[in-house]
Amino acid sequence: MTGSRVLAAGHYQPAKVLTNNDIAKIVDTSDEWIQSRVGIKTRHIADPTETVDFMAAKAAEHALSGSGLTPADIDLVITATTTAIDRSPNVAARVADTLGLGSPATIDVNVACSGFCHALATADHAIRAGAARNAIVIGAERLTDFTDWTDRTTCVLTADGAGAVVITAADKPAISPVVWGSVPSLGSAVRIEGNPGTFAQEGQAVFRWATQSLPGIAREVCNRAGITPEDLGAVVFHQANLRIIEPLARKLGAVNAVIAQDVVTSGNTSAASVPLALSKLAADKAVPSGTPTLLFGFGGGLAYAGQVIEFP
Repeated sequence: MTGSRVLAAGHYQPAKVLTNNDIAKIVDTSDEWIQSRVGIKTRHIADPTETVDFMAAKAAEHALSGSGLTPADIDLVITATTTAIDRSPNVAARVADTLGLGSPATIDVNVACSGFCHALATADHAIRAGAARNAIVIGAERLTDFTDWTDRTTCVLTADGAGAVVITAADKPAISPVVWGSVPSLGSAVRIEGNPGTFAQEGQAVFRWATQSLPGIAREVCNRAGITPEDLGAVVFHQANLRIIEPLARKLGAVNAVIAQDVVTSGNTSAASVPLALSKLAADKAVPSGTPTLLFGFGGGLAYAGQVIEFP
């Protein structure tokens, strides 16, 4: 096999919804202030039983159910998360146990907000190298566990959830070469430091870097895929902030694409945001199967990763 393709996507979100008016009862803010600055209206908040591995398994089960594969077919599970509490067993191992998989390789990666795109690239590389044939790739986060609910600039952003895809070996690659990297000098601009730590960021620094630097990197992803931004039918950026996504989309020039805006109702779910938004587009049949789709994650550690896939 010369590459891989996405067979199906799935997602899971907690039932509890926190509105902007709910947050206004906790800190000095308002629905108008939040929407004007980050574009978020609501977000989902996990209850104590909805652990990272629980949500990851639910999203993976959803994706697997639409893939045409069985649990026995899966030989690799990679979970992207920055909010898992336990060191071992890792989240991927617990997902494998919950779903009754055979004996897959189980790997967690922590690259925060760009983690899912890093994990997808890693799974694609494993399949290209012949080390796996069918993989589940997951992004899952309980970011609210690390939220400072007294900080009105960050508590309005964070949320919980999970998204997943199933990929398989393909004669014709339908996942492009990844473009990934980082800006080490800005590594602490988005962070969860200490034990247990709280989510913090230098919002203006992140906004400037994202809106100035990322459009060029996203165009390089398209170049590696052998297409132009005008060829894209869908774009799924990390759902960090609608006020970042909108200028990114304009500067990229993806004029024919559906731009995922799941952040409006889901908030910022870090590594879960790209697969969560992708799965919702698939569930809504918003994009035809086979459509060139840009996935692009960026954020924590000032790391980034992106690839073009054929929409499942």
